Amino acid sequence: MDVIFAGSSEFAVPSLAMIRSAGHRVRAVLTQPDRPAGRKRRLTPTPIKKYASETGLDVLEPVSLKSAEIEDRLALLQPDIMIVVDYGLLIPPGVLAIPPRGCINGHASLLPRWRGAAPIERAVLAGDKETGITVMQMDEGLDTGDILLVRRIAIDGRESAGDLRERLAQVCAEALTCALNGLADGLLHPVHQDDSRACYAPKLSTKEAELGWHLPAQDLGHRVRAFNPRPGAYTDYRGSRLKVLDAEPIPGPLDVPAGTVVRAGPDGIDVATGDGSLRLLELQLPGGRPMSAAVFLNGHPILGDRLGTVST
Repeated sequence: MDVIFAGSSEFAVPSLAMIRSAGHRVRAVLTQPDRPAGRKRRLTPTPIKKYASETGLDVLEPVSLKSAEIEDRLALLQPDIMIVVDYGLLIPPGVLAIPPRGCINGHASLLPRWRGAAPIERAVLAGDKETGITVMQMDEGLDTGDILLVRRIAIDGRESAGDLRERLAQVCAEALTCALNGLADGLLHPVHQDDSRACYAPKLSTKEAELGWHLPAQDLGHRVRAFNPRPGAYTDYRGSRLKVLDAEPIPGPLDVPAGTVVRAGPDGIDVATGDGSLRLLELQLPGGRPMSAAVFLNGHPILGDRLGTVST
């Protein structure tokens, strides 16, 4: 089929690559405009733009799709279908109506669970045992369209959101390619979502990433994994913001105030929580590089300290 592909992040690159490899004709690629990045704030293209430019695909970078000019330009391409993966801009009704087969989206959750901007992180934060990719026929709602195809995977209990995102990117590529082939052959039949089961995945905030030591260790472990790599779970350590990049919960009652460092050794730093302790495995100080607990302890005797709230 003739395809318009809309995507921006690294997550979307495998999908675009596999769709091309499957023989579908990508008439144009929509992506967000270059944005300042890094310490020097240099204008940087999206990963999708980099890939598309390297492979000779036409790239469009509108600031918004809400204009007659962009609608006319997309309509002139005469696409059969539009594919959206982690694009980041609203698709207005006029654009949704352009392709005869509509617009389909590869969404990183098992809809209707985790509609919204951060489904991967929210699944990890909630301690979900499984997630997956839903290929959905897009409508004007927030991830409310009919379901065309679902792929399920288990979530590893030690997996960060970043690691899970990498796995799901490959699953998304396969699912979308399979859905395209199924639509071309008339084999897929849309199924309505059960709105009564819907829950939402709002964007992550830095404040959410702060570790509240009164919470159970299990919940704090989910938080560390959910906020890795961005924005990074953190706690106050002697007036500085200490990031916790990896940790694991340790069961067992403790008769000390939450946040107290009860053990510090080369295999980890144990901090008392509201239920059990959290063993810190990988840490990062402001302006520094990630380091193991063993390396951190070489210059930071932390046993007996009480970790707490960072003022913002």
